[in-house]
Amino acid sequence: MMAAARDLTVQGEIRYNEPMSRHTSWRASGPAEIFFMPASIEDLAYFLAELDADTPVFWHGVGSNLLVRDGGLPGVVVSATKILRGLQRLDDYLVSAEAGVPCTQLARQCVRWGLGPSEFFAGIPGSVGGALAMNAGAHGGETWERVESLRSIDRNGEIHERTPDEYSIGYRSVIGPANEWFLGATFRFDPEVTPSLENMNAMLERRKMTQPLGLPSCGSVFRNPAGDHSARLIEAAGLKGYRIGGAEVSEKHANFIINRDDASATDIEALIEHVHQTVLDDSGVSLTHEVRIVGELP
Repeated sequence: MMAAARDLTVQGEIRYNEPMSRHTSWRASGPAEIFFMPASIEDLAYFLAELDADTPVFWHGVGSNLLVRDGGLPGVVVSATKILRGLQRLDDYLVSAEAGVPCTQLARQCVRWGLGPSEFFAGIPGSVGGALAMNAGAHGGETWERVESLRSIDRNGEIHERTPDEYSIGYRSVIGPANEWFLGATFRFDPEVTPSLENMNAMLERRKMTQPLGLPSCGSVFRNPAGDHSARLIEAAGLKGYRIGGAEVSEKHANFIINRDDASATDIEALIEHVHQTVLDDSGVSLTHEVRIVGELP
């Protein structure tokens, strides 16, 4: 597999044993065996089409909801966010956004265009691609409520135009065609809803006041269970400030685990599992991970 990747003639950049700590918001992750940054969609399509069929492929966004174990990721990590930055208004209510567009940028531009409801995108700490992959949401809004159509690429390098009815959508869950990755989407907004810059700024200010934004984290570690909040259950179990190695349950928001002191991915994963088990023992609630944990153990 390594020889196949080395022999490819691409315009983008290929790196070997690339530390994923450089590409995740936790700043703690093992290496990618091969890390590819395409120069264009055509470059990406060629690269995927020429890879050996048994080469694992992992699609990387901005790494805001990702933990790569210290043993690293075998195969190829594709990082295409730098080329997928297109954002344009198509008509009165439709907006096209490529996968690498930050959700905050989408929110701000839609507010400028007077398209709502769009403010909630400002509360999603990642890119449009990541928001599509997990049906990310904030402040009562969810990504897929706005999706009109999608564009994806498969591991053979073929590009597909998709509709939402080809996917099964749930709370922080999206299931669709296998071995495809989002290139972007068209979003439809509501003609009867006028967005508010003041509301969006208030959301951002509330986020700043209630979340440890100045420290490396992944955002919310666990999904909220029905009728409750993971942060409340974690705090009730007495876990605020609990540490394993350099990883710590935030004193500011209990559903955040922060890299307090050069934490390893192993420290963070151990703390996630400790929180899960402690909450289960304390309240009987089995919390579900919102963060994605991938890669091999050291």
